[in-house]
Amino acid sequence: MENRVRELRGERSWSQADLAERLDVSRQTINAIETGKYDPSLPLAFKIARLFELPIEAIFKPGETE
Repeated sequence: MENRVRELRGERSWSQADLAERLDVSRQTINAIETGKYDPSLPLAFKIARLFELPIEAIFKPGETE
């Protein structure tokens, strides 16, 4: 799954640790989501969308192979 988490985090000048703290996850989880190594659970995806005040579809998109 492709996502805009890194881009949205950068627009706010947040570090991965800053975002992780806001979402109550580890920095490693944020890194894995941003690099496409981990797709967040649905509850976490909703939490990310609420934090960035965007619909889930504006942040996460199916990848080319899906």
